[in-house]
Amino acid sequence: MSALLLDPTITQDIKRLTELSKEQSGIQEIADSARAYLDILESIKENKSLLEDKELGELAKEELKSLESQKASLEEAIKILLIPKDPNDSKNIYLELRAGTGGDEAGIFVGDLFKAYCRYADLQGWKVEIISSSENDVGGYREMIALIKGSGAYSRLKFEGGTHRVQRVPQTESQGRIHTSAITVAIMPEVDDVEVNINPSDLRIEVFRAGGHGGQCVNTTDSAVRITHIPSGISVSMQDEKSQHKNKDKAMKILKARIYEAELEAKQAENSQARKDQVGSGDRSERIRTYNYPQNRLTDHRIGLTLYSLEEIMLSGNLDAIIDPLIAHAQSEAMGAEAAG
Repeated sequence: MSALLLDPTITQDIKRLTELSKEQSGIQEIADSARAYLDILESIKENKSLLEDKELGELAKEELKSLESQKASLEEAIKILLIPKDPNDSKNIYLELRAGTGGDEAGIFVGDLFKAYCRYADLQGWKVEIISSSENDVGGYREMIALIKGSGAYSRLKFEGGTHRVQRVPQTESQGRIHTSAITVAIMPEVDDVEVNINPSDLRIEVFRAGGHGGQCVNTTDSAVRITHIPSGISVSMQDEKSQHKNKDKAMKILKARIYEAELEAKQAENSQARKDQVGSGDRSERIRTYNYPQNRLTDHRIGLTLYSLEEIMLSGNLDAIIDPLIAHAQSEAMGAEAAG
């Protein structure tokens, strides 16, 4: 690996250089952990040999307790390091939120959840770029698409895909009745051109005049773009930019991400074991989480996690309280699958 990285020609292929660097980093971490584990085994052996010593026996006994604890922790860490890596974990993501059942209230929650994701991204040091948004008439959104750039964005947020249900009293509700609404979230890794091969003849590209709400400055040129991938039926419309070229470029990037996601789902469907290392099916129709505001309760149905700190999580963006248990569960499932396989 080191020899490959030292090859002068590798600097001409940035993508390959990045892949090799990440691979070496992962191998180095395993090697370092293995060395530390061997050192601990040697220390345990040495301390056991001192247990009968009148002067050092008690010290050795105390040292053994600490060493055994370190040994157990390292064993778990090494097991996790040996789980096959998801090749998408280091990628940026496209985050899509869409209002579902519940009318205006669903649209308002799209905005609320998006703000929580933005706060979380800020805590992680990631950048958020809004690609497209469609507002409703009450300050919410029918749809919100953003690109989140940062190390490990996909690895941290990949379990957010699915249906998110919210239960609360809408601001417009005069009787104080609790309404239930839902939105869908999709998490798609940003992909390179080489990862998705699209035949130009399989695309139907249409241009049309962008629309807008009353009072807004409406684009009067035919700059809005709709691209349809005919074989899959996947379609993306983009009208946020005044430039037709920019709208087309954004639409193509999202289209590639959606096609890539669809291909991943197809592969996973072929092999029922492929989902062993994931939480839930990832299907957008699957209800994964409930946000109950009257009870200040957040429940993730996939792992039976309930937290009574909904307001704080949403306002602070402290999504690790949910994400860490999801990742831990996924790692546990993956280790179980490896042992059984």
